[in-house]
Amino acid sequence: MQEFWWKLTTPMILVAFAALIIWGVFSFALAVVFTLFVLLLVMGLHARQLYRLGQWLSNPLLQTIPSAGGIWNEVYSRLYKMVKRHNQTKQELAAELQHIEQATAALPEGVAILGTGHRIEWCNPLAQAHFGLDPQFDIRQDITYLVRQPEFITYLQQRDFRDPLVMRPSRHQEMVLSIKLVPYGEDKHLLISRDITQLERIEAMRRDFVANVSHELRTPLTVVNGFVENLRDMPDIDRADAQRALQLVAEQTARMENLVSDLLSLSRLENDQSPMREEDIDVAVLLHGIAEDGRALSAGRHTLHEVVAAGIKLRGNPDAIRSAFGNLLTNAIRYTPAGGDIWLRWELRGEQVIYAVQDSGIGIAPQHIPRLTERFYRVDRSRSRETGGTGLGLAIVKHIAMRHQAQLEITSEEGKGSTFSLTFPARRVTR
Repeated sequence: MQEFWWKLTTPMILVAFAALIIWGVFSFALAVVFTLFVLLLVMGLHARQLYRLGQWLSNPLLQTIPSAGGIWNEVYSRLYKMVKRHNQTKQELAAELQHIEQATAALPEGVAILGTGHRIEWCNPLAQAHFGLDPQFDIRQDITYLVRQPEFITYLQQRDFRDPLVMRPSRHQEMVLSIKLVPYGEDKHLLISRDITQLERIEAMRRDFVANVSHELRTPLTVVNGFVENLRDMPDIDRADAQRALQLVAEQTARMENLVSDLLSLSRLENDQSPMREEDIDVAVLLHGIAEDGRALSAGRHTLHEVVAAGIKLRGNPDAIRSAFGNLLTNAIRYTPAGGDIWLRWELRGEQVIYAVQDSGIGIAPQHIPRLTERFYRVDRSRSRETGGTGLGLAIVKHIAMRHQAQLEITSEEGKGSTFSLTFPARRVTR
């Protein structure tokens, strides 16, 4: 500050000193004229610098700041430092804002800020997708003009936000949203939306699963309970009737045992995230054993053909692979009429290896194929029960395939048979 005042007063002192000398040497009038001339010159220089400053302030770029000597050099120097600090602060704020925007964009929930009158002040990309918002046109708009579903408007008006609102957006009927409002500040709300579509599907699957298990167990339990009551209430029943009743009880018990076994296997596959025990499997030997089991199940009603490429082994878990391969063959036997043909194929296609079971059975309608791997899904429920199926076989095969990075493919045509194939990646092929 002292330097500033020194630069300001020094020229004035020098002019006054020069005027005194002129007065003493020449005359007072000449000294006054000299002083006025110098003052006009200084005012002109200051006016010129003020004009340059005004021009620069209309577009205050750091690179174009004026330069001058004397007191104006100090002014421009301070302006330079001030603008530089301002630019640096602006860059830091812009970087922080960008960081916040990136963080909110990465949130798994949609976030929107609602001001007075539920007007949209800001929203992240996920909120835009959930509610169909366009930030270029919808900012400052009342959100009820854009999301007009009655349950949403009622939720906003009731001002009781302890429980979230679950709704389907009118623009995305296939989506289910959980919406919650969080009041903050002065008449502001944070609108948080979360896509719970998958959770709803899982919950629906859970309900269906419980219902299906109950339904599957009800019939055999009813049969077993009925025969037990009959045997208990008929002490004089003859041996032949008793044997027939016990045979049916044994069949229904075996059915329940198979169902529980498959349920345990499926649960273990779904929940076990630990690495599998793997080894090189001689698939030719494995398929021969599976084919023999298939012939025993078929009891001569079908002709089984084996097409096995020699010397191609598979890296995987032997028990799981045997279960998957056996399930596909068992299904083919169950759904192929007597006299039909079934082919077991193990072959190399390019760098991948494929296990396929092809039958000449009843085939499957196209609309059923995408759902065949769902638990308890059956094309023909009565026929499935007659053949002893639990409805879990293909779900088990699907999970085993996933754990071995394999793809389950199903092709079928009604009345002409089906082909179920497992395609394993090249990294699981050994020789």
